[in-house]
Amino acid sequence: MLGEYRFAALVTDQDFPAQALWRLYRGRADCENRIKELKYDFAADSFCLNDFWATEACLNIAMLAYHLMSLFRQAVLKAAVATGTTKDVHHTLKTLRYKLFAKAGYLTCEGRKDILKLALAMHKREWFTGLWDRSKTFALPLHFSPVFTP
Repeated sequence: MLGEYRFAALVTDQDFPAQALWRLYRGRADCENRIKELKYDFAADSFCLNDFWATEACLNIAMLAYHLMSLFRQAVLKAAVATGTTKDVHHTLKTLRYKLFAKAGYLTCEGRKDILKLALAMHKREWFTGLWDRSKTFALPLHFSPVFTP
């Protein structure tokens, strides 16, 4: 980086204009990070079952889990909830496991209403409550329509 300019070199055998090549490769710039995330956080490289179909089923379940977590990140995990900015936050599954999913808690019942009580530090409760509120109001980026209506 020199001043406000950023320099890069691309070596390829493609016969496209330089600007088209830059756009093509720029779109793939983050794919290695997604592959590492699938490999390390979702264990996509560590299962090999005796049956091909069982291995494919495990891979499909890992991909479904990855896509659900990606949707969760896009729809719910925004830095606006935590820091008051509008920049998105991208946590890995390992970070999410410790920040969100590995929380001690228990269910109680008051009247006819079930209540989940979590053991959270006071400084994290506002952030966690913001995530719960955001999860109730987000809109999916796609719309579902029934295939068959009786």
